[in-house]
Amino acid sequence: MELIRSLYNYREFLMTNVKKEIRGKYKGSFLGVLWSFINPLLQVIIYWLIFPYLMGNTVDNYLIYLVCGIIPWTFFTTVVTQGMVTVRSNAGIIKKVYFPRELLPISVVISGLINFLISCIIILIFTVAGGVGISWHLILLPVLALLQSLLSLGLAFALSAINIYVKDTEYIVGFILNMAFYATPILYTADRFAENQLMMWVFKLNPMAHIIDAYRDIFLYHQLPTLGSLGYVFAFSMVVLLIGYVIFKKLEKGFAEEI
Repeated sequence: MELIRSLYNYREFLMTNVKKEIRGKYKGSFLGVLWSFINPLLQVIIYWLIFPYLMGNTVDNYLIYLVCGIIPWTFFTTVVTQGMVTVRSNAGIIKKVYFPRELLPISVVISGLINFLISCIIILIFTVAGGVGISWHLILLPVLALLQSLLSLGLAFALSAINIYVKDTEYIVGFILNMAFYATPILYTADRFAENQLMMWVFKLNPMAHIIDAYRDIFLYHQLPTLGSLGYVFAFSMVVLLIGYVIFKKLEKGFAEEI
């Protein structure tokens, strides 16, 4: 309830900060916000050209398969990495003005969500151009994006607070995210490891694996995501969000002194 009241009472500050996050990310660059499209698109093209030769391509519509994985993953990593440094990068305003500090990671998540929804245009273009088409299952896109946002927000809460006290957090998280990318079926299908019980457990426990599968269901396969998977992601995300928020509130008292 306290968080909801803060969001309402400081809604103008939140909106201003979201706009700042969106504009500031590419401030001074020639192409500006177009990089939200270009970055994931370049990644997709590189993996599409190289990865099939390394692993062998047994996936139909592999290019679309890649797009449906890399764009949501980019949304996830962008929010986590930017959310992790948002408190430190706003040290000046934190020391001068009072406002609920949790609005900073929330702003990062909202701006990332907006960029992601815009980037979904790329997925739609690929599905139409590739002959896959679109279906009514796309009405579930906001639900999936919300689930991913809750998970990302929980991590952003925890990491942005911990990063103030543990300076190596950025490097550790960067390494973990790189490892997690290859532990998520983005470049390959999970059934490649059907006989490897350890990897299958990793996929089952990895919430991003379930989320990306769900995006592929609605964009590529035109089917409803598995209810059990969505239930697991929701439960996992709520636990992470609760723990992350508790950590943030516990540590925020020393932000001004530690920054």
